[in-house]
Amino acid sequence: MPEAVFFDLDGTLADTAPDLAGALNRLKAEQGLVPSPLAQLRPQVSNGVRGMLGVGFGITPDAPPYPALAERFLHLYATALCVETRLFAGMDELLSHLDDAGIAWGIVTNKAERFARPLIDALGLTARCACIVGGDTAARPKPFPDPLLHACISTGMLPADCFYVGDDIRDIQAGKAAGMRTVAAAYGYLGSSPPIPTWDADAIIAHPLDLLSLLGKH
Repeated sequence: MPEAVFFDLDGTLADTAPDLAGALNRLKAEQGLVPSPLAQLRPQVSNGVRGMLGVGFGITPDAPPYPALAERFLHLYATALCVETRLFAGMDELLSHLDDAGIAWGIVTNKAERFARPLIDALGLTARCACIVGGDTAARPKPFPDPLLHACISTGMLPADCFYVGDDIRDIQAGKAAGMRTVAAAYGYLGSSPPIPTWDADAIIAHPLDLLSLLGKH
């Protein structure tokens, strides 16, 4: 049984796609463009601003309009972080199981701390989670191991005693590089990652509560 379980945020712990899509479509409306359907945007959420603007505007970070659009997108998102965002079905029950078992849990995301912390607070989880590590907390974001190693230091855990759960190949790469057991969340966004069986995760779960079987709790 692990001492701690760390979760990616977008697409693993919570379904943040509706609010990110909402921010993008408000930006598109300001530019006189028709909205993009959620189904088209959802897989790109794990790719952050680059993914959202890539689908919504068909541009890459080297395009001249990109910096201004990215800044405006993030401003719009910050004003409505947790309107439709919800924990994935079964996640709250899973977190309660971890609490009851005395297993610490935390969040390690590539979302900047200035967005991650108020979002976790709005979800009512701040007092329960052992750490919140953003994409700008450590020297390098995932797929580098730095954020996960930072989580271990801040919680006093050894990487070998921890699980990391994520819905993108970079999560598995980061977890392995940190020396943790890795779990791929097949219920997540998956994005433009290669097929999930090729990620070389230690386990794959189709539902948050499937993690309990790996913990010997179900």
